[in-house]
Amino acid sequence: MRLEDDAIRLRAFTEDDVPAIVAACQDPEIPRWTRVPAPYTEADARSFVAAPPDQAFAIVDRVSGELAGAIGAHPDGDGRVEIGYWVVREARGRGVATRALRLLARWAVEELAAARMQLYTDPENTASQRVAERAGFRREGTLRSWVEIKGVRRDAVMYSLLPEDL
Repeated sequence: MRLEDDAIRLRAFTEDDVPAIVAACQDPEIPRWTRVPAPYTEADARSFVAAPPDQAFAIVDRVSGELAGAIGAHPDGDGRVEIGYWVVREARGRGVATRALRLLARWAVEELAAARMQLYTDPENTASQRVAERAGFRREGTLRSWVEIKGVRRDAVMYSLLPEDL
């Protein structure tokens, strides 16, 4: 299965992505909503590329190959797959994250036998909530003190997508 549409491609990260990853993660919005460390260093990017978590993919422009973001799937048992993503500032508002999320969800069903894909966002991260909804994920509710990010317990808005929703 090719992980691409007419605008983006999902592919494995390579050492050549390190400078673009470092540049992208200087944007304070990425570590604000994710577990990406701040400050983010070249060593962080090299470690990430050398041992990416689970099924991590670079989101790249299909024509230029330029890095537009990252998306990953983490199987956590019972057919559940947790999805996370970030997109570079220049790619936001162009549907890149929504496209990547749709591609990854189909892939997770076909390749990981996902019975349920889920993602969570910070209650204040309305942009990520819009991405989830546009990709077909359904809002399930707010989970109190669901996740610890950078030493702080935070609520999370949970979204899910089932294979029959695709």
